[in-house]
Amino acid sequence: MTTTALQEPVRGTPSGAPAARRPRRRTGRAHRALLPYLLLLPALLLELLVHLVPMVIGVMMSFKELVQIYIRDWSSAPWSGLGNYRMTVDFHAPVGAALLHSFLVTVGFTLLSVALCWLIGTAAALFLQDTFRGRGLLRALFLVPYALPVYAAVITWVFMFQHDNGLVNHVLHDQLHLTDKPAFWLIGDNSFYALLTVSVWKGWPFAFLVVTAGLQNIPGELYEAAALDGAGMWQRIARITLPSLRPVNQVLVLVLFLWTFNDFNTPYVLFGRAAPDAADLVSVHIYQASFVTWNFGTGSAMSVLLLLFLLVVTGAYLLITSRGRRGADA
Repeated sequence: MTTTALQEPVRGTPSGAPAARRPRRRTGRAHRALLPYLLLLPALLLELLVHLVPMVIGVMMSFKELVQIYIRDWSSAPWSGLGNYRMTVDFHAPVGAALLHSFLVTVGFTLLSVALCWLIGTAAALFLQDTFRGRGLLRALFLVPYALPVYAAVITWVFMFQHDNGLVNHVLHDQLHLTDKPAFWLIGDNSFYALLTVSVWKGWPFAFLVVTAGLQNIPGELYEAAALDGAGMWQRIARITLPSLRPVNQVLVLVLFLWTFNDFNTPYVLFGRAAPDAADLVSVHIYQASFVTWNFGTGSAMSVLLLLFLLVVTGAYLLITSRGRRGADA
């Protein structure tokens, strides 16, 4: 009896101690689970302040007749409902026709720019895939347009596109004699090609960087096996490289599309506040409708329609690419 009475507290003490510590352990696990969300909270609040709040305000402004006389107190502007949207999508009226022209120019410009950026970036990445002397220097030089500030780079192109003393006319007309007379690159129809040139020059290094990173994940044994089977360079690119880069290219094309379609800095610095009709991108057109004509209601409606268009295109693109990926995996 005495031995049993002495042993019972000893056996009970270890079994009871963990039970007393369990609430503390659960509290510690809960704190660890909440820690990532607490770390993300400042970024989420900043995102809410910088993007979501102005977006909501812009949507509210699109339903008001917000012109210059109501700028001081925009909330007092009269309610117009869908009037701004009707004016914007009425393609037989001057406002709608101008927006449609700008939209078509932007679509053509974006498709050409994205295609050329991807093509040049992929070709450069494939060229620098093999090891040779000076490859590191070429990689650094290829990334210079991407590393330069947009304003400094585009201002340099403005001087190069000058009619009388620009480098472009000097090379094309004076040295190579490819044109009958010096061209005006910043006005008229040539402004589209000038804008496309600057956009491609500025954007293809990003494609080069992304594709170069994707090439590092392709096993070299695949190329060695294909070479032993007699596959040529183009066959290896078509059968191995491009299929392996498909997930990378899907993301790359989407990012380039969104960046190019929304680009405002390049045309604004290149042409100023009034872009030529041939280079009238939607971003600059919305800026002119809002800050030049002081019709913020119409400009906000255009911005909302642009946002909806990009959301639809992005959703459709992701849906199509995800189905294609599942079909390839099956």
